[in-house]
Amino acid sequence: MKRLQILIILFCCTLASNGFSQSGYQKDSLQIKVYTEIEYIKNLVKDITVKKVFCDYCSEFQTEQIKIEAVRRTYLVRNEDDIRLENGIYRHALYIRISKKDFSKIKEENTQENINN
Repeated sequence: MKRLQILIILFCCTLASNGFSQSGYQKDSLQIKVYTEIEYIKNLVKDITVKKVFCDYCSEFQTEQIKIEAVRRTYLVRNEDDIRLENGIYRHALYIRISKKDFSKIKEENTQENINN
């Protein structure tokens, strides 16, 4: 009987520890939500604009870099069948996932050094 109780307690502890721990990318990365719009005229893309970046902890420079990445990713999916419109505006929501280490490296002086080299 005592062994059964110990096994039940160990089983419960194992389940609890799995439920509280984050896995893989979740514990060392950030996920930033971005809203973009694609304007179509006669099945062709006229313009891609970023409407909103949801990042409370980003500097202005980091926000601009995220906008550039959001436009690039939106451009890559612009011709997919479920997105393309004949005429009109498609509102696109996307998540940009970046590691905390890489995100902290996005600084203005680092970019200037990379341009000069």
